[in-house]
Amino acid sequence: MIAPKTIGLLALLAALALPTAAQAELEFVPGSATVTALNPNGTVDTQAGSHPDSFTVAFDLRTGGDGHTIGGEMRDTFVELPAGFIGNPQAVPRCSRSQFEGATPRCPGSTQVGVLRATAFGVGQAITPLYNLTPPPGVAAQFGFSAFNFVPLQNFSALTDKGYRIAAAAPNLPLEITSVTETVWGTPSDKSHDPERTCADVAGGAIQGCSAQGQRPPLLTMPASCGETTTTIKVASKQEPDHYVEEVVPLRDLAGDPTPIVGCDAVPFSPQISSQPTSKLASSPSGLDFELRLANQGLLGQGANAETEPRKAVVTLPLGTTVNPSFAEGAAICTQAQYESEQLGTKAGQGCPEASKLGSIHVLTPLLEEPVEGSLYLAAPYDNPFGSLTALYMIGRAQERGVFLKQAGKIELDPTTGQITTTFDDLPPIPFSSFKLHFREGARAPLATPSACGEYQTLARFTPFSAKDDTGAVPVTGSFQIEKGPDAGPCPSGGLPPFKPWLIAGSINNAAGRFSPFNVRLFRTDAEQEITHFSIKLPPGLVAKLAGVSFCPEAGIAQAIARTGQHGGQEEIESPSCPAASEIGHSLAGSGVGSALAYVPGKLYLAGPYHGSAISLVAITSAKAGPFDLGTVVIRNAFRIDPETGEVFLDATGTDPIPHIIRGVPVHLRDIRAYTDRSQFVLNPTSCKRTSTASTLLGSGLDFASEADDRPVTVATPFQAADCAALPFKPRLSLKLKGGTRRGSHPALKAVLRMNGIGEAGIRRTEVTLPKSEFIENAHFNTICTRVVFKQGAHPGEKCPAGSIYGKAVVSTPLLSEPLTGPVFLRSSEHQLPDVVAAIHNGEIDVTLVGRVDSVKGRLRNTFEATPDAPVGTAVISLFGGKKGLFVNSTNLCKGTHKAEASFTGHNGKEWNKKPELLALGCKGKTKKQTRHQRRGASR
Repeated sequence: MIAPKTIGLLALLAALALPTAAQAELEFVPGSATVTALNPNGTVDTQAGSHPDSFTVAFDLRTGGDGHTIGGEMRDTFVELPAGFIGNPQAVPRCSRSQFEGATPRCPGSTQVGVLRATAFGVGQAITPLYNLTPPPGVAAQFGFSAFNFVPLQNFSALTDKGYRIAAAAPNLPLEITSVTETVWGTPSDKSHDPERTCADVAGGAIQGCSAQGQRPPLLTMPASCGETTTTIKVASKQEPDHYVEEVVPLRDLAGDPTPIVGCDAVPFSPQISSQPTSKLASSPSGLDFELRLANQGLLGQGANAETEPRKAVVTLPLGTTVNPSFAEGAAICTQAQYESEQLGTKAGQGCPEASKLGSIHVLTPLLEEPVEGSLYLAAPYDNPFGSLTALYMIGRAQERGVFLKQAGKIELDPTTGQITTTFDDLPPIPFSSFKLHFREGARAPLATPSACGEYQTLARFTPFSAKDDTGAVPVTGSFQIEKGPDAGPCPSGGLPPFKPWLIAGSINNAAGRFSPFNVRLFRTDAEQEITHFSIKLPPGLVAKLAGVSFCPEAGIAQAIARTGQHGGQEEIESPSCPAASEIGHSLAGSGVGSALAYVPGKLYLAGPYHGSAISLVAITSAKAGPFDLGTVVIRNAFRIDPETGEVFLDATGTDPIPHIIRGVPVHLRDIRAYTDRSQFVLNPTSCKRTSTASTLLGSGLDFASEADDRPVTVATPFQAADCAALPFKPRLSLKLKGGTRRGSHPALKAVLRMNGIGEAGIRRTEVTLPKSEFIENAHFNTICTRVVFKQGAHPGEKCPAGSIYGKAVVSTPLLSEPLTGPVFLRSSEHQLPDVVAAIHNGEIDVTLVGRVDSVKGRLRNTFEATPDAPVGTAVISLFGGKKGLFVNSTNLCKGTHKAEASFTGHNGKEWNKKPELLALGCKGKTKKQTRHQRRGASR
């Protein structure tokens, strides 16, 4: 019989055929032609011989810019339904022609077979019921619908020359239809279709949402043959009625992919599995016991189909069960050549090495009295039949029976979650009742259990030999429980693990003011959240000698990042991406779960600007552990230096995240060790005050992939330099005035400080009181920079107005290859007088020196309350004279001696007090000898 519903669908498609433009032909919009068959739950129906809940055919025709179909108006449509697709027109009552024709059809709701949606140019869209009509002579079945005040018809026939495929023709369509979607219900009388059903009422109107009033047989039946099915849609235009444009459309799933008919064989197949990790503890190393069982129903009996075996097995372990990185260290591998050499009589170790064993197999079959036993081996990365990172070899023997089992399994690691899927294809057709695989346990077991307690399911999909392809796969699940936390501790409350990481940091030699390697170690336990980011605040006064250290070029960093190939990690080890001149230390990263971690080495390099900072640290780690090479891991950290205190930070906001997963292998990072051990690079503070190294780490929360629930925790470890009293502290200051020497003049001031640099205590506090010969010139405070504006810009003071500059400063330090230079500003202050602030910088760092100005006993005083603990060679501050001079002479400078008072306090606690003479250049009548004597006195 011709399926009426199918015919209706085909006719609807024909009605929607698109017209093409002149000089062209009708054309389908690419991808718009679709054919779908759905089950009641919305899933795709691919079961042979089933009754779909609905069958939908849809297509769009291409239109031009004016909205008309390209190639003219569609006149006819012709649709060939899939071979074997059946429609039963007797299953649905028919609507008479008199009931159907007219402005509004008055067909009973029981005659509706579906819904049609059509769009016509210049008219719009119509959604209308599709009815099963009383067909005219010569037509097997007829569907009709009323749209746009017209009643197009769809005539169904059987195409004998094409295997009795059902065809539907919709001729002489009255409008320019551009889009059609026709859905025919598989069982039109089913109550699930009532919301879309339209019934005629007594007055001749229509009632939406009515019942068919009685259950009737299905209208549609899917083909009984398996494989791909196609529907052919043809359209012809009024301009070329004899020329059809066609589209061959396969049955598709909801994602739009072709899907074949499956389930053709009636052979029994009822596999069962069990999947149990060898550890019931969360975040712990574990092996695995996996068993596949078959009932073998009908295998030895009479009159029943025998159960088939799986041709293909795909086993996906639960989310959270991942590869354990600890397993890699010390692991051996079996090469493809070694695997291929394995035969029935091969002795242990002659093929795959014993050290490459991952576990064992044990197979029971009703055909043999003895089991098939053997081993599981780790395949060499990329040197395996799949060319993959991970693979597995299964080799078993029953020597007495001459049975030899040899299979390669592909292991796929989800790059986002690390979920493990193992596939064995082309398994032997040997009946068995039990197939057991055991993966070894221990500290370096290959798996890591999920991090949370609860029930987990392993999903296996087995394709029997009775199926033509993988669409016949049968899904089976096996569950297990994680019962306790790591180390048999309690399960995390609410599923969220605690986060209490540890920090150990310090200098190898903590002698004050001396060079020493500085090491940092961050670590956590298995019971804690994983680390996503971290920042480090180094102890105050711990500085680095950047002079003589080059930056790793950006091209080198890019090369390291690009080393993601099969041998990327080894390439980085053999040929580092950054030059040795930029190397400042090395690192170790420990990954895995349990007591034994896998450690991979790395190197630390100094680099240029990153995330707004002029200096950055680049950690390049070769992710190569045992036989596995995952390329390189590059983490870049921006150095931030407090311009007023000199404290050094590795700020989390300028730090790359720690990778959670690399090529499907979760890192499970537990231990981070950084050794800054470049010779004469890290310099200890000259203060013996007890301070600390602090780190703020972000825990992963419940969702590692999301930063929304990251949890910050700050940890600290004490730090204290020793033997500060052994450091000398003797600053030398000279003060000179240049310009007018008479009373009322405004001379320029030049202050020069000299120190011995490395090996001498740094200055913590400086207080200089000028003699009474110099007063402050308030009238020259023309422009003062505010503290808010001072902080703006790439460098402190960059946005200050030019008028607020009253001098310049130059500071040289052995730590830097170039001196720090910059302007001296008058900046707003909380005190009565504005502050004198030097904003100095070079291409690497910024330093801000804040001097508070006040008067004591009628004398002008400037105090630098706090300066960074760093060695200084010379520091020169020059203040303008004349119209921008901040000082005015209260007397003739050439008369008498004018001494300042200078008080210095070192970071080591020592004090140094002197009274340098304020030398006035340009006084007449002074002998050169006297001038030299004055200068010597000022420097002492």
